[in-house]
Amino acid sequence: MREQQNNRHDRTTIGLDLGDRRHRFCALDKEGQVMEEGTLGNTRECLSELSCRYGGALIVMEAGCHSPWISRYLEQLGCEVVVSNPRKTRAIYQHERKSDRRDALMLARIARMEPALLYPVRHGSEQAQQDLLRIKLRDSLVRARVGVINSLRFTLKSLGYIIANPSTERFHKVIEGQIPEPVGRVIAPSVRALEELSLQIKLLDREIIALARSKYADTAWLEQIPGVGPLTALYFVLKIQDPARFDRVRDVGAFIGLCPRRNQSGENDPQLRISKRGDAYLRRLLVSAAQYILGPFGPPSALRQYGLALAAGGTPRAKKRAVVAVARKLAVLLLTLWKNKSAYQAFPGHNGEKLRTPDLERLRCIA
Repeated sequence: MREQQNNRHDRTTIGLDLGDRRHRFCALDKEGQVMEEGTLGNTRECLSELSCRYGGALIVMEAGCHSPWISRYLEQLGCEVVVSNPRKTRAIYQHERKSDRRDALMLARIARMEPALLYPVRHGSEQAQQDLLRIKLRDSLVRARVGVINSLRFTLKSLGYIIANPSTERFHKVIEGQIPEPVGRVIAPSVRALEELSLQIKLLDREIIALARSKYADTAWLEQIPGVGPLTALYFVLKIQDPARFDRVRDVGAFIGLCPRRNQSGENDPQLRISKRGDAYLRRLLVSAAQYILGPFGPPSALRQYGLALAAGGTPRAKKRAVVAVARKLAVLLLTLWKNKSAYQAFPGHNGEKLRTPDLERLRCIA
């Protein structure tokens, strides 16, 4: 530990406050004194010049839009890079005299003292980032399609036409036979846009399935669970990256933000809501899978029995808590299957038989 601290103090530390056009930087020498501070352009040439001027420096930045490619580029140039979690650096974002110059200085000073205080974020490879963007772009198209459908429903409702409730993929086909021709000409541009959106989403679905089969074969272990499709499995694998990154598989729940927050002091330890940290889209995918598991079409399993037992009260609050609890245990189960390369068992340890009520607590063995 002391040797690592001495290594940090024997080299230059640079705080880099990232921006869209220009970055603010602050370089500290071995004694912790400011050597140089200024701005540089958001280009690879400017970053390369900075790394050449301070070869082998420790460069720290906050996670953001530009941090993935900048951190990878600086690491290729021989620098050690720390990407800070901006939610954890309260000394920076709650400073009474916050500025880009002070942010860069604070990043450099904290990194020189102890990088663990910055709660470093691990970015994936460039290829993994591109594959993740493919899934996120699909989600943006799905949201756009929902927006167009809602606008069409509202428009037609104001004219006295109530449309049936078909699936979103078939909405543009069903709507044509339920409205007169003059109204159809008015909404024709939106219907064409909806048809194109559905086509592009279908093509992206095929690409995502092919990508999971060809490049990420480990997704097959995750898809064993009913309710977990190729999209959820692939996104989970791309976000976790390495199944051995957690010391305990249960830590994946906190990584995704499905564990309760805590504010314990003395004898006061209130029960709080989940933290909602981490990737919101991954959390939404797991919650959707949990809703299927607890829904009317979910096959019998220990996970389903556990969730139904939590929702036995029948209140909306109990049902929501059950869905979140099942989503958290589902994340742990996904990581366990991926890490151990094991087959999915609906009722682990019971040879396919349903769990008895006293045995529900044994479900914790997989979480």
